[in-house]
Amino acid sequence: MSAPSPKVYGWCPGALRPMMSGDGLVVRIRAPLGRLSSEQAQAVADLSQRHGNGLLDVSARSNLQMRGVSEDNHPALIAALQDLGLVDTDAAAESRRNLLITPFWSKGDKTHTLAQQLSNALVSATDLSLPGKFGFTVDTGPAPILRNTAADIRIEHNADGLILLADGAQTGLPVTTGTAVEEALALARWFLNQGGAPDGRGRMKTLIARRARPSAHVAPLGTPAESPTLGQTATGQLVGLEFGQIPATSFAELATHGALRLTPWRALLVEGATNIAPQPGLILDATDPRLRVSVCTGAPGCTQALSSTRQLARDLAPHVPSDATLHLSGCTKGCAHPAAAPLTLTATAPDTFDLIRNGTASDHPAKTHLSAADLRASPDILTKGS
Repeated sequence: MSAPSPKVYGWCPGALRPMMSGDGLVVRIRAPLGRLSSEQAQAVADLSQRHGNGLLDVSARSNLQMRGVSEDNHPALIAALQDLGLVDTDAAAESRRNLLITPFWSKGDKTHTLAQQLSNALVSATDLSLPGKFGFTVDTGPAPILRNTAADIRIEHNADGLILLADGAQTGLPVTTGTAVEEALALARWFLNQGGAPDGRGRMKTLIARRARPSAHVAPLGTPAESPTLGQTATGQLVGLEFGQIPATSFAELATHGALRLTPWRALLVEGATNIAPQPGLILDATDPRLRVSVCTGAPGCTQALSSTRQLARDLAPHVPSDATLHLSGCTKGCAHPAAAPLTLTATAPDTFDLIRNGTASDHPAKTHLSAADLRASPDILTKGS
């Protein structure tokens, strides 16, 4: 018997429009420019403990998720977050402001300037009815570092200057700092006019796959850089989070070292920090095997999940080959890693998983009905026969 199909919501939670999960409301904070000052971060940590369950997630789009919030506590939480300048005035503006920027910006540089302008423009663009998952990136460092992060419209550099890129296209539109934001909004309207969001859902990459990119998009793309590794950077110390989650107490402690920048790599960039001491939930070693594992919340925290996932992920991480990655998913949606992975375990029942090789959580399995106990006892099941 196949596992039941999970419910697909087609939208992501926000702060003003949270999503109910197995452990309460998931409240997602889209911090302006992906940054929280030390004071904001410590206040958020306190709010997480008072109104939630004391656990914070950093999403793949550099948003901060507060978990375990009750419906009764939600209004007081929103009021406090608005006082901190972290929440929009209405849910529609919050949804449009789906913007990811490279965390290695400096005040007043091109990334900072364009991100601020685009953020303001998206809030003001009340005519844009984009799908809930439709997002933008501003990635104008020397080489793009967010190319492997999901986004629909990208502002990047190539060898000649700035370009605007429709995700899935192999060429882009040359733009300047004066035209990039206007052209980004024009491209979003083009997406809608071309039927990219039937029934309110859709992504740019899907539209480009069935229709040619806009005719003026002829500029070559820049060569992307690899994602950064943990450790010191020119901006501060990049620290990893175990499976993208951190206790609020550790989050508050990190903020004593400097402002926190959210990243899409299950990591935080602590401005100006060096030699951060170990804390629960932190990963400081770039070779830590847990960095090779993507895992969702699992049961009971997620009502879609058919099994718990996180402890099994901890147990299997040391056995994942150094040149591979493991995706452990509580259902076929594969939220933690929507793309294909070398190794994927998809829950089909409590403590029961299918193994997929070089595929997504919903692809055809190479092995079925693997118990969590068997996987722990013989972790070479993951690679045996591959």
